[in-house]
This record gives sequence, structure tokens and C-alpha cells, in this order.
Amino acid sequence: MKAHYFLILAGLMACQPSKPSNTAMNPENSFGYDYDLLKNDPTTVLLKHGNQQVLIVGKYQARVMTSSSQGEEGFSYGWINHELIKSGKLGPHMNAFGGEERFWLGPEGGQFSVYFQQGDPFTFEHWQTPEIIDTETYPLVKSDSQKALFHKDFEIENYSGTKFKVSLDREIKLLSDSEAKTYLQIPLEGISWVGYQTDNVLKNTGQDWSKSTGVLSIWLLGMMKASDQNTILIPYQKGQEAAINAAYFGQIPADRLIKKEGLLYFKADANSRGKLGIPPKALVPLAASYDAANHILTILQFDYYGDQEYVNSMWEIQENPFQGDALNAYNDGKNDTGTQMGKFYELESSSPAIALAHGQSLRHVQRTFHLEGSEEKLDQVCQKLLGIKLVDLPWR
Repeated sequence: MKAHYFLILAGLMACQPSKPSNTAMNPENSFGYDYDLLKNDPTTVLLKHGNQQVLIVGKYQARVMTSSSQGEEGFSYGWINHELIKSGKLGPHMNAFGGEERFWLGPEGGQFSVYFQQGDPFTFEHWQTPEIIDTETYPLVKSDSQKALFHKDFEIENYSGTKFKVSLDREIKLLSDSEAKTYLQIPLEGISWVGYQTDNVLKNTGQDWSKSTGVLSIWLLGMMKASDQNTILIPYQKGQEAAINAAYFGQIPADRLIKKEGLLYFKADANSRGKLGIPPKALVPLAASYDAANHILTILQFDYYGDQEYVNSMWEIQENPFQGDALNAYNDGKNDTGTQMGKFYELESSSPAIALAHGQSLRHVQRTFHLEGSEEKLDQVCQKLLGIKLVDLPWR
């Protein structure tokens, strides 16, 4: 009944360089630096296959903090807030610990929001990330070198006063060569890569849900390191430009967002706060980014249910609360208070909005790949994947 649209890109044969080759490396950009910062936490889990490594921390809601395709000496792909973690302190609104994939819940705004209290205005001053997706630990059920399973039971209330009782199972798996062949159909000889998948199952353990009082959705967000030469690349259905939402935090300036021949180019330098939303009618279930400074191509794949509605996260009382986005991209910058969370950008995907009966579950799977190598090699991948040449990117 549910139509799953996975982007099938299969056939991977990868060569793993023994040490970093193209990255602008400094000690704080290395995977080893991040691992040393987090390895002594008892909730830390390291998935490892040779130089392919994925770092997870249960204390931070079982989020994937970062990954590497070249071992501890390699570039650490996720953005991590080193200062906040070292301080041990918690702050208001959101504790931006970082992490290249975290579990959140939607919707963010509107009458069914779980980030605003009933009656409060939809402003940054009143925005508050719920503790369950901000500061609470997700217990580890089991793990080995290739995957880890976490479980959490919790309750949460939305802006309209609807209470939800749910359980979450979140499995993070390091993708092997054979598994990657199922999803990638691009020859990658001479390129180092790492790929992982998260499988997230949200179960309704309380009363039946109704769209008249709100539902929850699974929302997966990845914080990556921004640079002045970084571009988010999002394909979309031609002719659906008007459906793309570029006004979440004010309209994104034309010199930072280019729409051209079915592809969005969004500058990801963390110098201007902006967010994109791609609804189902405009969606191609794929997102990517290219960091020309470090020669890193990131690819995001995710479950897509073409016959479903998605929650609306606009910060306002909404006329259409289930005409939201399946894919988002965010570039950080100064917010309404003049402060900034960090030098990162985000690629995000969401599950559909489904009114679960008691005992029913909602599942959302996302895969992240990081490819690193010479620009010549990555250009071949980008042409096959997105139909563009890296030399034609606007920000290099």
C-alpha cells in the first residue's frame, strides 16, 4: 500500500587511500580529534570496518556524531560543537552538540508543533527543543562493530495540547561493500568513501492519533561543516519551482540560491540563516553537497512515500498543516537574537504524517554517503548522479 521510492544507485567498487589526500586538514578537523573528545563517554559506540568509521553517542539521543572514510587521521565529516561538549553546560532553546545525523520529531511550527507551548508566539525567543530530542540519553540495546540498536520510550505534548505516548527503535548500520552495491551505481575506484544507514521506527503506545489534533513525524537532520566553497545540491521536478519554500526565515537572497534546470544550488557557508523546503510534488528523493575546499561530495538518500502527506513546520498557525516538506536544507547564520549556533549546514529528510492507531508504527530510513578524492574523480560521480560538472558550480 505504501510506495517506497528509494533512489537506486548500485554497484560500488571503492579504493581506500591509506591517508588523507585532498582535505585542508587541521587537528580539529580530524576524526581522531572527535573520537578522543567522545570516546570516554560510556554511551559512545564506534562502528568500524577498516578506515570506514562511524561515531555514535547514546547520551546525545543516539545521534551519529561524525564519520570518516580514512580512519582517525581522516577528515571528520560531521560538525561537532567542541566548546559546548567540553563545557558540560546546557543552554536554552537547543543544545547544538552537533552531529551529522540526529533524530528529531516534526512538526516544528504550527498548531501541532512540539517546539512551542500553547499560546506562545512563533519566535526564536519562545522556540524550545523538547528534552527528549535534546538532552535525554537513548539506551543502547545491543551493538557490534557494524551496527548499534537504541531504544527509548517517552511521552510528548503538542501546541494544541495533544499528548503522545510512543516508543522509538533506532538502528545505525555501517554499510558494507555489498550493501553499498544495492544503493550506489557509480564506479568509485580511487575514491575513499564511508556510508551508513539509520532505520528509525516510531510506535504509538498510547491513544489513537487523529490529524484533527495533530500527529508526529520522524525528522532526521545532519549537521555538516560549512565552508565558503560549499554548495548544497538538490534536484527537483522541473516545472515545480513555485512549490519550493525558500522563506522559512525570510526569503533566501537570489545570490545565495539559484534554481536552474531542475537543480537547486544553495550556498552553505554558515554566513546567512536560511532554509529550503521541498514538498512531495517537487521532490526527487536525493540531496547532495560539494565542498570544493576539501574535495568532499556528500550524498543523502531516504525513504519517500509518494502517496502520503507531510507535516508543515512553518512558524505560524497554518491553514494547511499537512502540506509540508519531505526534504529540507538549512544554512546557519545569525538568528533573531543576533547569535549563531555554529558554522554548519544541514541536509534533512522526514517521514510522512500518518495517524497511527494504538500499536501501529511509522518507519523512516535514511542513508548518508561521504565521498572524498580528486576533483576529477568526484566530477565523474557528480555528472552521473546530478548531470552537472563541478567546474560549473557557482561557489568554488
